[in-house]
Amino acid sequence: MTSDHHAQQIQMLRSEIEMLMNERQSLLRATGAAAVFVAKLDSESLPESTYAVADILAHALNQLSEDSLRDALELVRPTVEAAKGEAKKQER
Repeated sequence: MTSDHHAQQIQMLRSEIEMLMNERQSLLRATGAAAVFVAKLDSESLPESTYAVADILAHALNQLSEDSLRDALELVRPTVEAAKGEAKKQER
């Protein structure tokens, strides 16, 4: 294997890892938002037609490792805090 070929493979792997890390961040952001949404949701106000989907979402969140869920919540925390601040401003 030539040095150039080896360097090219390393660069391809780096690009793939970067792409996967970006995808992980996007998935964590979506997961964190879903977890906060479920936590804030009043299940009594859900229409019956949404029960099955809400159950799927709850099970998916419950199957996550504690570390993944923590990472997801930490990622969306600043956005959630900012949204709370905006809601309080609008209430005044």
